[in-house]
Formats: sequence, C-alpha cells, structure tokens
Amino acid sequence: MARIPRIPRTINEFNNYLTNTAAYMQQATPPNATRLGLSDAEIARWEAYRDEWSPLYLLYSDKKNSRTTAVRDQLVALIESVVEYDRTNHIVDRIASSPTALLTDYETFRIKSGILKKSSRTVPSAPITEQVSVTLLPVGGGMVTVKCYTTSGRRAAIYEGANCVQYRYCVGSEPPASAEADSLKTDISTRSILTLDLGATASEKRLYIYLRWYNTHYPRLAGPWCALQSTLIL
Repeated sequence: MARIPRIPRTINEFNNYLTNTAAYMQQATPPNATRLGLSDAEIARWEAYRDEWSPLYLLYSDKKNSRTTAVRDQLVALIESVVEYDRTNHIVDRIASSPTALLTDYETFRIKSGILKKSSRTVPSAPITEQVSVTLLPVGGGMVTVKCYTTSGRRAAIYEGANCVQYRYCVGSEPPASAEADSLKTDISTRSILTLDLGATASEKRLYIYLRWYNTHYPRLAGPWCALQSTLIL
C-alpha cells in the first residue's frame, strides 16, 4: 500500500492542512512553532504561503464565477512549492523528531503515518547503542561533505534501527563544550552522505559537529552522540 504523504496533494485537503498548520504555529505561549524549534524565518515563510494561497482558494471555491484553469494551476504550483520547501528544510521531519513534540503536533501536521499509525509491526523499545562513524571532507566554497558509517560498514549507510542521522554543529574557532551546547544548530538527514553549505564567509574557520543515529518515529530511542568531529572549512 502506498504511503500517504504528510502534506496533502489535493487542493481541498491541502487548504485545510495549510490553514490549520499556519494557525497552529502561532498558538500557545511560547508559540508552538518556537517550541518545536522552527526559526522566525521559517514560520514567516509558512504564513506567507498561507496568505498567498487563501485568496486563490476563494476564487477556486466559486465554481460558477471564478474557478478557472489558471487559478487551479496556481494552486497546484503553490502545493508543489510548499512540498519542496518542506523537503529542503525538513520542517515536518524536524517537528516529528523534536524532543518537545506533543500528540497534538503529530495530529496537526499529519505525522500519523509514523508513530501514531496503528501497525502490527513490532514497536522497538530498546535505545540505539550504535555510534556514528564519521568522515568529514571539505570541498571548498564553505561546503563540507559528511559521510556517516555504522561501525561494521565499509560504505556510508543509515543504521538499521534508525531512519536518519541527527546532527548538531557550529562554525567558529572555539569547540563547543558538549553536544548540548546552546550555540549548536540542529538538523537531520535521511541520507548517510550529506553536504553542509556553511557559506563562503565560513572559509578558514572550523566546523564542529556531533552526530547520532535517530529514528523520527521513536525519538526517545536515539543513539548516543559521537565524539566531537572537526575540520577546517575551505
């Protein structure tokens, strides 16, 4: 059976999803989106999509007078833009993996296909004990390629008990005190080989990074952080 996407692809379902999630991001104190680790720019971008969508959807809803092929095409293009923005910035994946995520977060962002979906499969209960083995390769222009291996693997690959690698990193001249340092940025990658674009201004500085195996469906079972890794940025 095909996996149902978290972000709906049909116009009416997407309308409900975008409207509800944009409103939900700003609810509560602090706002839900802030609690879940989204930046102000990401929240603003999500709301901008909603604001661009709403008047077009009103036109689309009036079948007799204002629904046209051009309006429908614009709505479909907006859906594709939101899906691509999420794919690039891992908005929903990061919500799914947030240690502060609540049941209402999963329901609002349709993360039911992960940890909330009823399944006959065995639910893992033991934390991951495997550490990430890492190779860092500066490639110039402020970019660094990160290759992640299991301790027994010769090729880069995601650990069997995980579905991604989570990493925390910073750029500078002083190493962080630990993987829990407030100065570190956090992200995930569903691929075992990723390239960090740290910007041309990062050249001649150092990348400091911690990584661990992570399962967005079962965040409490995350593996231990590897030892601090570092390389000069070219």
